[in-house]
Amino acid sequence: MTSIWKSRISLKCTASILLALALCVGFSPLFAQTKQGPKAKIEKRTFGRLADGTTIDLYILTNRNGLETQITNYGGAVVALKTPDRNGQMADIVLGYDSPQGYAEDTAFFGALIGRYANRIANGKFSLQGVEYKLAQNNGVNHLHGGVRGFNKVVWQAREVRRPEGVALELSYLSKDGEEGYPGNLSVTATYILTDANELRIEYAATTDKETIVNLTNHSYFNLAGAGAGPILQHVLRINADRFTPIDDTSIPLGELRAVKGTPFDFTRPTAIGSRINQDDEQLRRGKGYDHNYVLNKKGTELSQAADVYEPVSGRVLDVWTTEPGVQLYTGNFLDNVHGKGGKVYNRREAFCLETELFPDSPNKSAFPSPVLEPNQHYRQTTIYRFTTRRTDKKG
Repeated sequence: MTSIWKSRISLKCTASILLALALCVGFSPLFAQTKQGPKAKIEKRTFGRLADGTTIDLYILTNRNGLETQITNYGGAVVALKTPDRNGQMADIVLGYDSPQGYAEDTAFFGALIGRYANRIANGKFSLQGVEYKLAQNNGVNHLHGGVRGFNKVVWQAREVRRPEGVALELSYLSKDGEEGYPGNLSVTATYILTDANELRIEYAATTDKETIVNLTNHSYFNLAGAGAGPILQHVLRINADRFTPIDDTSIPLGELRAVKGTPFDFTRPTAIGSRINQDDEQLRRGKGYDHNYVLNKKGTELSQAADVYEPVSGRVLDVWTTEPGVQLYTGNFLDNVHGKGGKVYNRREAFCLETELFPDSPNKSAFPSPVLEPNQHYRQTTIYRFTTRRTDKKG
């Protein structure tokens, strides 16, 4: 019994000595954890001032892998998104401006939170319970992206929040009854989470005190070669959708769900964005390229993959997941000499958008998913932008 006890003491002493040595040379489990990489963090800075003197903030979110996104409380815009290429070189892959005034004067909706209703509403009007509501006609005869002063033109309340997935910024805004013609006091939150899995996750929530309509999205413009790097026509796109909603001459859906098979709109297999964009097709002419809603192959509101995009030169890959039934593909058809960040100029088809949302003109199309929100309901949706890289592929 005594010999056993002495053996245990000897083992304990040996373990203590080994642990001390490990601490000295830096091999302890605790030390190894601290060497895994930098800590995720949020940094708040002053972004600048609007013409009326309002101070606007910029929040810089960085994950443990060094991925970085910059978000402003003006319009909730994603100002920058820095991700590595296949060689580990970082580049900003979203279009934007260097100052709040740029966003105040912006007409392209760069990176912005869009609401109350993303996309178009025909003739700027809709009805609820027999009551007609009239909205701004700010896109020809139609209403677009929430109106003259949509959610992209307001200052959101911002606060840092704790999330297990990564660093997070919660933006909130109260859209008052009658704002831009919409009924009900709508309380909205949008939470940006930059996860350590290299995802930018956006969680939207809203409640109302009166029946209204809601359709929220983010309007980031991506160029996976780097913002300002030129056309995105060689980006390889796949969309998980067998159907799309064809449009009329004013970009309002006709009401049908048309098969993509045999058309330039078929991205069910990875296809270069520019491979068919200039074909002689009525729908491409109406959108001046791709500016169409895709009907995702899904049921209900489960989180599922909507699309993925691969840029062959950099190797960057963007995967988009969403709970929404549709995604609007827009290929920057109307960008024209837009002066953006760092003195760069953005032009036609130098970026693409994948806007996860309900279908355009849903308030006037009973067969489309309903945008109606009642006072006893909660609007919720989630969209994830996941960033990875791929090695050189002969198929591109």
